[in-house]
Amino acid sequence: MFRFIWMLSVRTRDFLHRYMPSNRLLAAIRTRRGLKWGFPAMLVAAPYVLVATICSSLVADGGPGWLHLVVLWGCWNALKFIVMGPVSVVLLVRVRIREAMVRRDERREARADEREPLVLA
Repeated sequence: MFRFIWMLSVRTRDFLHRYMPSNRLLAAIRTRRGLKWGFPAMLVAAPYVLVATICSSLVADGGPGWLHLVVLWGCWNALKFIVMGPVSVVLLVRVRIREAMVRRDERREARADEREPLVLA
């Protein structure tokens, strides 16, 4: 039974990660090329908040209860994009620092190679 529940959760996560647009966009932002788009992607949260607000007001006015799921979905996706902005900035700074360190080490090695005299045997 535990194995069945585990495999069901793994397959559900794989499906959601592979085919849901917000998850695909967040995965693209997490790449090295996409890190620079993390902060502007925070603007994508606005439509999700709008949908959640509209559905929340519909439910408050006597709409169907299943709209609570849409509100939850909108809030969750908005939160993901809002959090991804600052996280991507931090990740981008870390990557650029690491790349600068690698470039500095390569320049240092190149200078050291130039200074060494050639020894003919």
